[in-house]
Amino acid sequence: MADKLIIFDTTLRDGEQSPGASMTKDEKIRIAKQLERMKVDVIEAGFAAASPGDFESIKAIASIIKDSTICSLSRANDRDIARAAEALQAAQRKRIHTFIATSPLHMEKKLRMTPDQVLEQAIQAVRYARNFTDDVEFSPEDGSRSDMDFLCRVLEAVIKEGATTINFADTVGYAVPELYGNMLKSLRERIPNSDKAVWSVHCHNDLGMAVANSLAGVMIGGARQIECTINGLGERAGNTALEEIVMAVRTRKDYFDLQLGIDISQIVPASKLVSQITGFAVQPNKAVVGANAFAHASGIHQDGILKARDTYEIMRAEDVGWSANKLVLGKLSGRNAFKQRLEELGISLESETEVNAAFARFKELADRKSEIFDEDILALVSDEEYAHNNDAFHYVSLSQRSETGELPYAKVVFTSEGKEVACEGNGNGPVDAIVNAIDSKVQSGAELLLFSVNAITTGTQSQGEVTMRLSKAGRIVNGVGADPDIVVASAKAYLSALNKLQSKTEKLNPQI
Repeated sequence: MADKLIIFDTTLRDGEQSPGASMTKDEKIRIAKQLERMKVDVIEAGFAAASPGDFESIKAIASIIKDSTICSLSRANDRDIARAAEALQAAQRKRIHTFIATSPLHMEKKLRMTPDQVLEQAIQAVRYARNFTDDVEFSPEDGSRSDMDFLCRVLEAVIKEGATTINFADTVGYAVPELYGNMLKSLRERIPNSDKAVWSVHCHNDLGMAVANSLAGVMIGGARQIECTINGLGERAGNTALEEIVMAVRTRKDYFDLQLGIDISQIVPASKLVSQITGFAVQPNKAVVGANAFAHASGIHQDGILKARDTYEIMRAEDVGWSANKLVLGKLSGRNAFKQRLEELGISLESETEVNAAFARFKELADRKSEIFDEDILALVSDEEYAHNNDAFHYVSLSQRSETGELPYAKVVFTSEGKEVACEGNGNGPVDAIVNAIDSKVQSGAELLLFSVNAITTGTQSQGEVTMRLSKAGRIVNGVGADPDIVVASAKAYLSALNKLQSKTEKLNPQI
């Protein structure tokens, strides 16, 4: 029997550290349900001590998810660990993941601690975490730039205290595959009790080698857990991409000879969901989940594919879920069919009132476009959640005029704390006019860093999904809006981003 490779997904924790990628509790629950549907082994649901919002999200996910282990990150101190344990209380299978930096640079410049102090804190953290669960993971932050002798001391000590998983972190993406794999191999050979723990790898993609480093950690270093994210989401250049790891191990089973529990048909739905919620579009040539991943433009390739698919395809598009979005609904579809599709997509609205409201929006959309795809429903439900949450601003309506030779004009109506506000503005284009109109009342003072439009599905009837990234006082947020009219989608996206800027919740984002 081949060894099991544990897939540890940290989209909801490390992935969320991408500037602007913060998610609401409801959005995190939807992603967690999709990860469970995909049969991910461990879901790192967040960092409980980071903010009240993170704590509540982990607590909600821990009470809902039954088939995956739920994990919370914590720094190596009693307060963080106790907070993680409280958030995880309802989980059927729980893990506390604690960490402390071990590289000379981090210890001196960031922690301002001696190596002996770091060693003692690591020991105490694992010892305390074991009071709450037998499943404790320990990470030496910036492990790939740490001194080998010191790493051996720390890791031997935390395993002795009961750490069941040791995660070798390449926090800054500095590693090179052969060196990283051999460093992990050396650690396992030198540490007397290394066989008492599962070894894990956590790699960042700063040099574009996160997947290669992770696989080297498995094949050379003997790791049996890989930490990764959907679409490779993560701060800076991102993390190891789950879809690439899973399909590499599965496609080259002849080489890796490892067992995976992942349902690969859920990979593309997970990718689309994460992209839609965060507003981080997937590049077309992205492996496995990019729109062009299975496209063949070359005549020679097309000829080969027609004769035998395996001439140029090492994977089948339908196996990873590319065909899943073809099931459609239309304006003649009934409420029960709509509700069933919501359930199949992992969307559970809290009340019949919310289902009825979402169905009404679905019928309205179906009058505007002939076929409704899964991606449309996901966008529609996101809009429905936006319309019923406690944010300050909500879109109501707009009218705009744009004519060659004339200055574009927009009138926008939105609610501010429950009261309707009407505003007008001009700009270089319709979107600029909308932003200027809203800002004439809100006076946000924010800088627009990114404006992007993506078609949610194919065809000219497709809804446009607009992402706006705003920056103010060091905070970066993303707002996402969807509508068949991209001007309306732009207004929704801008108001969504302003709501996130209004939020007083400050998050602490650690690096692992």
